[in-house]
Amino acid sequence: MLYVTGPGHGGPGIVANTYLEGSYTEHYPAITQDAEGLRKLFRQFSFPGGIPSHTSPETPGSINEGGELGYSLAHAYGAVFDNRDLIACCVVGDGEAETGTLAASWHSTKFLNPARDGAVLPVLHLNGYKIAGPTVLARMPDDEIESLFVGYGYAPVFVEGDEPEAMHQRMAATLDDALAEIQRIQQDARENGVTKRPRWPMIVLRSPKGWTGPAVVDGLQVEGTFRSHQVPLAELAENPEHLAMLESWMRSYRPEELFDEDGRLVPELAALAPEGERRMGSNPHANGGLLLKDLRMPDWRDYAVDVPAPGTVTAEATRVMGRFLRDIMVTNSETFRVVGPDETASNRLTALFDVTDRAWMEPIIESDSHLAPDGRVMEVLSEQLCQGWLEGYLLTGRHGLFSCYEAFIHIVDSMFNQHAKWLDITRDIPWRRPIASLNYLLTSHVWRQDHNGFSHQDPGFIDFVVNKKAEVVRVYLPPDANTLLSVTDHCLRSRHYVNVIVAGKQPELQYLDLDAAIKHTAAGIGIWEWAGNDQHAEPDVVMACAGDVPTLETLAAVDLLRQHLPELRVRVVNVVDLMRLQPERAHPHGLSDRAFDALFTADKPVIFAFHGYPWLIHRLTYSRTNHQSFHVRGFVEEGSTTTPFDMVVRNGLDRFHLVMDVAERVPAVGPHGPHVHQTMRDRLIEHGEYIIQHGQDLPAVHDWTWPYGPATDA
Repeated sequence: MLYVTGPGHGGPGIVANTYLEGSYTEHYPAITQDAEGLRKLFRQFSFPGGIPSHTSPETPGSINEGGELGYSLAHAYGAVFDNRDLIACCVVGDGEAETGTLAASWHSTKFLNPARDGAVLPVLHLNGYKIAGPTVLARMPDDEIESLFVGYGYAPVFVEGDEPEAMHQRMAATLDDALAEIQRIQQDARENGVTKRPRWPMIVLRSPKGWTGPAVVDGLQVEGTFRSHQVPLAELAENPEHLAMLESWMRSYRPEELFDEDGRLVPELAALAPEGERRMGSNPHANGGLLLKDLRMPDWRDYAVDVPAPGTVTAEATRVMGRFLRDIMVTNSETFRVVGPDETASNRLTALFDVTDRAWMEPIIESDSHLAPDGRVMEVLSEQLCQGWLEGYLLTGRHGLFSCYEAFIHIVDSMFNQHAKWLDITRDIPWRRPIASLNYLLTSHVWRQDHNGFSHQDPGFIDFVVNKKAEVVRVYLPPDANTLLSVTDHCLRSRHYVNVIVAGKQPELQYLDLDAAIKHTAAGIGIWEWAGNDQHAEPDVVMACAGDVPTLETLAAVDLLRQHLPELRVRVVNVVDLMRLQPERAHPHGLSDRAFDALFTADKPVIFAFHGYPWLIHRLTYSRTNHQSFHVRGFVEEGSTTTPFDMVVRNGLDRFHLVMDVAERVPAVGPHGPHVHQTMRDRLIEHGEYIIQHGQDLPAVHDWTWPYGPATDA
């Protein structure tokens, strides 16, 4: 049994019980099982250098950060997928129940297979109030609550009252009944097969807010009102009456009957706790790194695209990646899942459906495609639910990938934020073991959402990601299929990171053969000798790029420079690992200043074509020697429904603007600059007229390939 607590300040519930069962002391030996240990336990609560008032990574037995509400139920379901012997009891606070993520999470039963998965027992705790007012669900009558959750697919049982002894007995009996029903459902499915979605039990617990606390303080009702939410008794050092009320409140629990004279829990109560890993704070599922096993990975090189010469053949990078993921799914059929909001096929990962289906416990009709109760692709049109499921799955020792349209991954910004904080904090908790990395594939990206328009065009998630600790985040922009394969293999093998991979799904030119892709991704950044003509000398200009479309436009710009400025020495630098741009003192992947200057020079102009917002490159490179010479092109919020090439033109990322930048900024261009600039301007005018007339890009743009062959032929 795994206990997941959702209420914001529910931390004391799990801290107290893990202390009483002894597991807290095993994790924190200084918090001993005696009066001095109790004193330390109390003093550290919500105190500088201590522990938060909510459930946190420091709390043994926890997988849900309680500071931000809404994720407990999704985490609980993620924990039990493929965990057939695990039951997660998830307490959902009625304030938390008002969040959108939690509201969607009730639908998780539609994806839970009782023959293969574990079970979740939700306990919806309606105590009536949040910080300063009533909660929506608590004010609803029982018949409406029952109708709501029957509609969700549950069988709700109500436990209501305000007399502690009677409520304890009632709750214990209800829990026994619920667990027996879960066992019956699972046994039937495992013996007779899955025929339909079962109606799972849940508990609706109604109890007073501030139950057993001070009833009235300073003439105001506290128990049973919102006033008991935060600090019912304040200013204890200055207010003797409040201090006396606190002592009376604490003594009402009769501690002399619970602890001996040394402050130890009396033996007959201590004996009630389970032993070993069955204790709340010692459950290995709550410390998933203990259970984590390496993925059995096929050799990614077996899926490589044949690239006889750079920039001459096309492939759909994510379709190639999908074949790799398909075979990972086969060899890890109980420890690997792919989640995403109804976009697996759209994102070209369709090879997964050669070996599995979409998980689905609702009715299936003849016209449906790839739906099955035992499917391992989790699709639901809620990015929050996908994120929560995957976090729960990873936190309990498994592996996965989240595939999403780039613009809409922003929906989980805050959830990513909390998970990154969890990873950061647990790096310094010695008893927490590293878990598998949270891997994002962001595709259907900004530069190829020309048909969907401005709403689908936003590359800003990576800006948000790099705000987190350098020890936790990684961002990769592979330019083609072979580099995407290599990056995917690396990320799926990694531990305790958030890896963001941005890659297009449309047919694109391929640049690196297998050997070159291995070397380039291992370095994370490098000079493409075959693309430049600086002949191992100091270049006149560095043409840098990060991302598949920026790489295409940079190479096309280099082709134009060779045609119009053949004497200009051009170096091409491609970036796969975005963190390589940072100094080594700022990020573990960062380059030293000497290595950075060797690539970008100490004083030559750098024209940088970037996948995202241009100021991110300036931010990452601001302390570099040559930063003042960096001119970055990227997305500048010029979106529309248009052609693919017109998207880059609107944002100044196209080949013509890049050449114009060289003409304006590179001294070595000399008197040729104005003429080249005007030629490129004319090309842009021609482009604009052509797309209005024909509705598609110029053939010279659409059909462009790299004309120079490999480096030996350049």
